Amino acid sequence: MRIVVVGATGNIGTAVLRRLLDGGEFDQVTGVARRLPGEDAGPPYDRVHWHALDVGAPGATAELTNVFAGASAVVHLAWQIQPSHDRARIRQTNIIGTANVAAAAVAASVPMLLVASSVGAYAPGSADQRVDEDWPVTGVPGSTYSQDKAEVEALLDQLEDEHPQLRVVRIRNGLAFQRCAAAEIARLFIGPLAPLSLLRHGRIPLLPAGIQIQAVHSDDVAEAYARAILAQAHGAFNIAAEPVLDAETVGARFHGLAVPAPPALLHAATALTWAARLQPTEPGWIRLAAGCPLMSCHRAEAELGWRPRTDALDALGELVAGMAEGTGDGSPPLRSRPGPAARLLAMAGGRLPGHGDPY
Repeated sequence: MRIVVVGATGNIGTAVLRRLLDGGEFDQVTGVARRLPGEDAGPPYDRVHWHALDVGAPGATAELTNVFAGASAVVHLAWQIQPSHDRARIRQTNIIGTANVAAAAVAASVPMLLVASSVGAYAPGSADQRVDEDWPVTGVPGSTYSQDKAEVEALLDQLEDEHPQLRVVRIRNGLAFQRCAAAEIARLFIGPLAPLSLLRHGRIPLLPAGIQIQAVHSDDVAEAYARAILAQAHGAFNIAAEPVLDAETVGARFHGLAVPAPPALLHAATALTWAARLQPTEPGWIRLAAGCPLMSCHRAEAELGWRPRTDALDALGELVAGMAEGTGDGSPPLRSRPGPAARLLAMAGGRLPGHGDPY
């Protein structure tokens, strides 16, 4: 089986490459990315057939069609979160890029398309209810990330209606963590000013009470993609590990104190620092964290035989340790975090959080 992975150099993309290459079930893996790993990138990138391509660019559909020809499945992971101050650039990749990938899959007669969705696609839910894959995917109001994921879900609905011969899978995972993605996640959500080296003692001093999220190790997300391909699955699958991460649970593990923090206050603080270009996270992420539901993963367990090998706290522990050290990997998105002086010089030179495309 030949598998094409679009967006193969990021957090989940790198984990998917590892799983596909090391599992023994797949003959060839082709990677598509805007910026390719260098010749000295090392594993898993050194065993991939690469194509440099921006999925949202004019003419991308024709190029993708050529790359997809003869593939048994296409895994579409390409997604931009930054630059958060350039909404048009983000939608060019997320919406137009996904439409181009879908059109190319149809044109190339690919039998199976697997797409990275998210818990963020779901409509708000209550804190004490687990939702299954039938919960509405209309997004959380006020979150541009959630709106884009919901729009992609609607695009996939239309794709399935118009092309029933194409088997479409949607993986809706919680936050995905691994050690080698720590520097990338810090760039996307925290920015250059935070002194993350202080995390080296394994402590997160203050945690906002009232926020709860689901997380999963990136390798476990990759396992879900591989199992879905091998099972010739169809439809949506929720993917997350236990326990649910809240201030009390995380605080007990990382010696932190739960602090009352109303979502409105967190939203205002995030909006202020984002507008001031001090950090890259736009305020809609607070609305998403406060509003997205908790997922049930029963379908993935029953139909794919999927269960997480790493619990959510251990996955978070990997991330925290990686952030303390600025850990990265061999691809451009996963490059290591530079030192404080280099980060400040970059800001002085105009590379402000949430602007440009240094991501």
